[in-house]
Amino acid sequence: MLEANFWDDNENAQKIIQQTNYLKERKSSVEKLKDDYEDLLVSVELAADDMDMFKESMILSKKLKKELEKVTLGILLSGEYDRNNAVLTIHPGVGGKDAQDWADMLLRMYTRWAESKDFKVKTLDYMKDTEGGIKWVTLQIIGSNAYGYLKAEKGVHRLIRLSPFDSSGKRHTSFASIEVVPELEGEVEININPANLRIDTFRASGAGGQHVNTTDSAIRITHIPTGIVVQCQNQRSQHSNKETAMKMLMAKLIAIREVEHKEKIEDLKGDYGQITWGSQIRTYVFHPYTMVKDHRTNTEIGNIQQVMDGDLDPFINDYLKENA
Repeated sequence: MLEANFWDDNENAQKIIQQTNYLKERKSSVEKLKDDYEDLLVSVELAADDMDMFKESMILSKKLKKELEKVTLGILLSGEYDRNNAVLTIHPGVGGKDAQDWADMLLRMYTRWAESKDFKVKTLDYMKDTEGGIKWVTLQIIGSNAYGYLKAEKGVHRLIRLSPFDSSGKRHTSFASIEVVPELEGEVEININPANLRIDTFRASGAGGQHVNTTDSAIRITHIPTGIVVQCQNQRSQHSNKETAMKMLMAKLIAIREVEHKEKIEDLKGDYGQITWGSQIRTYVFHPYTMVKDHRTNTEIGNIQQVMDGDLDPFINDYLKENA
């Protein structure tokens, strides 16, 4: 009992330290914002008769605006798991080859977005179609507040364009779902009955040559009561793949439990295999005009290439403000 209390107290102490450091960072950011604001006021007073100072004031004003947006966003990211890394999965939906190609385009978009934030991206699971596009992909996005940002991307994304796979040049609509869960930190234990799990091993697909995996190290775990399936194949060993897959499963079950307002995992029943499917949250139009529109916030951007190159911040920021 004494040993158990020691570990519980130690874990609580770590949480308190992390929370304290977080609050110190927030306080420091607000104090810097205040100092920059006072500098701007002085600069504006001196700018009345000085063109150079006027230009300096404009620069300080733009800098202050960016800092204010950054601090505001930091305050909005206050959820329990917002500061965690994220696990993002892309599944093509209705649309055949077009949908698989669309999933591939989204993979590039989210990779570009992560790179713009200096986040690391690791591929946990990936299945490419022989005829083009991808069947699914699961990414680990590593960086501060990765989940807090990317939770805004959960849902169905719709594409409207002239299909490159249709020789008649007709306009096609394709769908892909984005699923995002937080990466659980440390040893997270939730009660899952082993009898409710089906664990399958299979040979991981490699890049060829020396990278081909010759053992059945890839892991697929099915939570039978809910129908949730997770899998991982890109870690170094079967043990690592299983550990990562279990964390992914736990994160999904915790998210569903919160939505369903259940106290126990065992209370969750039903098919959640396609839980992210539903009405689209965002539409990307390539033809007959170009526009990206988020249907939750009504945020619109006409430069679709800018969005596909990873500029998702306007959508993410507006979503976070809307749901603050």
